[in-house]
Amino acid sequence: MGKTVAIIGAGVAGLACSIRLAEKGHIVSVFEANAHPGGKLTEIQLGNYRFDAGPSLFTLPEEIEALFELHGLDTKAYFDYKKLDTTCKYFYPDGTEINAVADIETLKEEIHQKTGEPKENIEKALNKSALLYTSLSPLFMHKSLHKLSTWVSKHAFRSYGKLSKFNFNSTMHQVNKARFKSEKVVQLFNRYATYNGSDPYQAPGTMNIIPHLEFGIGAYFPTQGMHDITQSLYALAKKVGVKFLFNTPVSKITLHKGQAKGVITKFGFHKMDRVVSNMDIVNTYEKLLKGERKPTKLIKQPKSSSALIFYWGIKKNFKQLDLHNIFFSNDYEKEFQHIFKKGSVYEDPTVYVNITSTQKPDDAPEGCQNWFTMINVPNNQGQDWEEIIKEARKNILVKLSEQLGEDIEPLIEVEDILDPIKIEARTSSTQGALYGNSSNNKYAAFLRHPNFSKRIKGLYFCGGSVHPGGGIPLCLLSAKIVADNFE
Repeated sequence: MGKTVAIIGAGVAGLACSIRLAEKGHIVSVFEANAHPGGKLTEIQLGNYRFDAGPSLFTLPEEIEALFELHGLDTKAYFDYKKLDTTCKYFYPDGTEINAVADIETLKEEIHQKTGEPKENIEKALNKSALLYTSLSPLFMHKSLHKLSTWVSKHAFRSYGKLSKFNFNSTMHQVNKARFKSEKVVQLFNRYATYNGSDPYQAPGTMNIIPHLEFGIGAYFPTQGMHDITQSLYALAKKVGVKFLFNTPVSKITLHKGQAKGVITKFGFHKMDRVVSNMDIVNTYEKLLKGERKPTKLIKQPKSSSALIFYWGIKKNFKQLDLHNIFFSNDYEKEFQHIFKKGSVYEDPTVYVNITSTQKPDDAPEGCQNWFTMINVPNNQGQDWEEIIKEARKNILVKLSEQLGEDIEPLIEVEDILDPIKIEARTSSTQGALYGNSSNNKYAAFLRHPNFSKRIKGLYFCGGSVHPGGGIPLCLLSAKIVADNFE
């Protein structure tokens, strides 16, 4: 017989979890503090410009498709996407530009021509990334690391024999520095540490698994924008009977004799057989489980970086820009030292510009572009964010103006800003960290909270702050792990 289940939070993991549990016959209610679903995966409208407010990279679309297929539905009838021919455009301070295309042979030639890097080095790096993915993803992404069955499976035993190849004992930068001759290529491959809010000079070499998602499997774009992921999953969840309660923050998870028994909201007590928290794990313990013993070692781990985002409506069409654009800093190591050791922002930050109007023209007026302009910043530790934002905006505009050969500031028609304080307030992400704990040590994967409570029966966890980590694909997989282990 199906259980009654409360899911706290309608982020992408909460939505996916509701869909999976409904397929298993459970009666699911999702409690969301905001007036809308999506968590970080929302959108904003500024005048005639539309912006995806949060995550901007889409990989592993099969994890979205799996949710529709569970219910016997054709994904294309509800959600559509396309594969990108160009994954990203890279701009270096000396004027070098690299067009990272999806076709690997063309990519190797492009990098070789622009940097002198031998093509065989690129091929070896991509092959190694593929090896890491095929060896480790079944264990670290698709299964609970906190179940004995994961570690005694056939796949696990096959992987044990390859441990020396996984670079656990080297940093991401050390691996890339030894692998490539060109500093530009080292910087390009180091940047993948930012995909989970980490520092390539501290994160283990196993993080070189990430490029395979983009180059080996592919980068994609939802034809209606990233926010359509939220809208499509929300529509699917409602279609399969999930109940949503918006503007309804949960104030407490109620327990009885060591078992989750429901949640308390402004409307009173909601009795449930099981509870799943899609809320940040630290805030789950600090706010919803007050008085309960906390897994202190896990929740005290250093947090990931955050983001400072400027949403700019630009009154010009820069044809040299694509969907994803990276403008690198002149000193990558110094930039990360500022973020993770000084808690500040480097004067010449790496700037990411996402322009969805290159793929979806109605996101901006004709002849204009919608710039999602982001830099990586430290999580909120009480810094003077007003001053940081002011200085960063100035430095970003100088950098982009120099690189693009035109004064950008007069072209800004509309503007909004998202900073770590707002991220924390809107999404309950501790310190505004985008990915929960950082992955800045070789044990980081084992220091994420499991997807279930070892002490409280009937309590589960999904989302970017728990195993397997942050980002859309991993959040979707956290929901799968919950459903697979649901009792």
